[in-house]
Amino acid sequence: MSTLLTAEEALSYAEGGPSPAELCERARACSRSPYVTFSPKVFIPLTHLCRDVCHYCTFARPPRRGERCYMSEDEVLAVAEAGRLAGCHEALFTLGDKPELRYRAAREELGRLGFPTTAAYLAHCAGLVLRETGLLPHANPGILDDDELLSLRAVCASQGIMLETASARLSQRGMPHFGSPDKLPDVRLDAIDRAGRLAIPYTSGILIGIGETRRERVEALLALRDLHERHGHLQEVIVQNFRAKPGTKMAEAPEPTLDDHLWTIAVTRLLMPLEVAVQAPPNLAHAEFPRLLEAGIDDFGGVSPVTPDHVNPEAPWPERSLLAAATAAAGRTLAPRLPIYPRYLRDAERWLAPAVRGAALAASDGDGLARDEGTWFAGTSPEPPAAWRNGRRPQLAGAVSSPFARALERSERGAELSLTDAEALLSARGPEVELLARAADARRAERSGGDVTYVVCRNINYTNVCYFRCGFCAFSKGRLAANLRGPAYLLGVDEVVRRCAEAWDRGATEVCLQGGIHPGFTGTWYLELVRTIRAALPDLHVHAFSPLEVWQGAATEGWALQDYLEQLRDAGLGSLPGTAAEVLDDEVRRVLCPDKLRTQQWLEVMRTAHAVGLRTTSTIMFGHIEAPIHQARHILAIRDLQRESGGFTEFVPLPFVHEEAPIALKGLARHGPTFREAVVLHAAARLVLDPHVTNIQASWVKLGPDGARALLDAGVNDLGGTLMNESISRAAGASHGQECPPERMEDVIRAAGREPRQRTTLYADAPAERVAASFAAAPLAPADPPPYDDGGLQRPAHLIRPGLIHV
Repeated sequence: MSTLLTAEEALSYAEGGPSPAELCERARACSRSPYVTFSPKVFIPLTHLCRDVCHYCTFARPPRRGERCYMSEDEVLAVAEAGRLAGCHEALFTLGDKPELRYRAAREELGRLGFPTTAAYLAHCAGLVLRETGLLPHANPGILDDDELLSLRAVCASQGIMLETASARLSQRGMPHFGSPDKLPDVRLDAIDRAGRLAIPYTSGILIGIGETRRERVEALLALRDLHERHGHLQEVIVQNFRAKPGTKMAEAPEPTLDDHLWTIAVTRLLMPLEVAVQAPPNLAHAEFPRLLEAGIDDFGGVSPVTPDHVNPEAPWPERSLLAAATAAAGRTLAPRLPIYPRYLRDAERWLAPAVRGAALAASDGDGLARDEGTWFAGTSPEPPAAWRNGRRPQLAGAVSSPFARALERSERGAELSLTDAEALLSARGPEVELLARAADARRAERSGGDVTYVVCRNINYTNVCYFRCGFCAFSKGRLAANLRGPAYLLGVDEVVRRCAEAWDRGATEVCLQGGIHPGFTGTWYLELVRTIRAALPDLHVHAFSPLEVWQGAATEGWALQDYLEQLRDAGLGSLPGTAAEVLDDEVRRVLCPDKLRTQQWLEVMRTAHAVGLRTTSTIMFGHIEAPIHQARHILAIRDLQRESGGFTEFVPLPFVHEEAPIALKGLARHGPTFREAVVLHAAARLVLDPHVTNIQASWVKLGPDGARALLDAGVNDLGGTLMNESISRAAGASHGQECPPERMEDVIRAAGREPRQRTTLYADAPAERVAASFAAAPLAPADPPPYDDGGLQRPAHLIRPGLIHV
């Protein structure tokens, strides 16, 4: 049975019906989200001039001698920059309706500025804010024509106009909208309808207490619902309460009671589809704003740490901490959002112009809500966010959702977690993060004790020439593409062996070999590389070749996977890295790496490797275009194969480094995970993979040594390799260095109160002589790649692209 009220039911409620308490209870029950959102914003009043004369408004005023009619570009940017520094994501442009049609001063100033209309100047300023600060403009411009709406759509994440009322009676003489042509209901409904046809994410709402009846409120809400059902463009409906202001014609008019406001909010929630948020401004309820939650609101609207509410300057915004506490007391969690809501961001190609889409994705987290950790980014930030440093975790107010609580309870009693459970854990927010981290840490202690392991190894990326075109990769390049992040290179086999020998002298037990897929590589080339290394260094463990390299090598020779992997094993290959996985979900892979291995192909390589006795790692790269459900599918795929084969040694989450990644530079991906999301994924993986995969590794290359340390009490028991050289993350913009030597690694581990232990690739204790050789090791010889030489490799007529093979 639908929870939506029919028109007949809603209209009958205006005359009587259930009590306000019953309506509020029903409204709360139908609001399924565990979050109440708000938008951290700055308020930019571009002009206070307006051709309308609403009888309750103090925002609009006529021109004043000696004052400009419009904010200057510099003033607009100064406010926006202050907002950016304060952690805002939205720039709310509010202005009067077409003042140039009424005031000569407005026309003259627009002429001096070089713009024909207020709408044109608004679009220009919104574009400046978007380009210069990254804040996402939201515009409330009044009534515009289609061309003006489209010019704003090119630079704004969303737009809006308050319907206020659908009653033409309120525009008659003596009523609040008399003399305001832009407040005629038919005009405003037409504007909202045209915005929907133009695929503009939109905000509207009603203003209560200005002389309308409850029936007229319901009629306005039904009109908005009809428009949303037609176009799907209403992100939110605001239920705003009239506040009498001195100096207006309605200064003595009675204000709606809080109970009347709650009644209207509850009816709105019951009338509107659940995907449409219901919003009420907390500042207009003053100290009683927590009671708005009783009526089922989903959103508090824009709240600014920088600027006042210029429309209601007498009503200051509540502090964020007060909003969070009130939300927690109501059994929900406060979450910051963008002016574009998550479901519209997920369909960004339809709803957002390209320039806005890139900025919105850059500002978003994996749920489509707002990044909320300042300027921390994987790979480039030297330390974790302040709240996560020195063994701390932020203690956040909020509530625990039912799916999360159920998943955690199932984990604690040892039940195998389902896809739904995994998604709930991976979506942890607010106080759920602390509960998840504690549970993961306890499970880590059960499985691994107090040791934190690491391996002394050398990473060798033997070429950056690659014919695959993965959207996330800033390392690979086409042959001889010298203009892309440095020259192309291909290390000779002798140089690879030299680097291996140098690593051995510095205490390494492992060499990790991976590179681009050079068009001239064959299965035989990979075999000969392994044989040459093992002949020179028989005790060095060769950990080499991603599943993509294995698949491509076998395909070039026409060998079956099992035959080829057996040849590699017999040549001396010790194990395989579990890279090239990205996200094991073909919905993601079709966008991220369409010609690479599909999910089942990657799993087939790993299954076969395990069957021939080769152990492998497993990885996930996260923080780009995936959502928690995709992460959950990936982790369960790893768990299911591990249950079958037992061949995975560890699971390694790899945060996406966006800085130079093509997909991010094109504005098609998020800017990596938030630190919260990194903590959550490592911790959730510990619980979902348990007891099948018992080693969870944090990447110091992506998180930094201090960031990796912060994860040691969130389920992590391994810090990976010392590396000696690192090329792939550096090419993407990472700046945490090429080596974390044993001295630094052990300092990090001990600072977390844990005991370091050097290990081998397969998690045995490193031999004592290897450990001794690894400390105070000699500096590395220069390892700049030589000028490109193809070594006689021949490009085949047909390149293997497994992701494009129908399977």
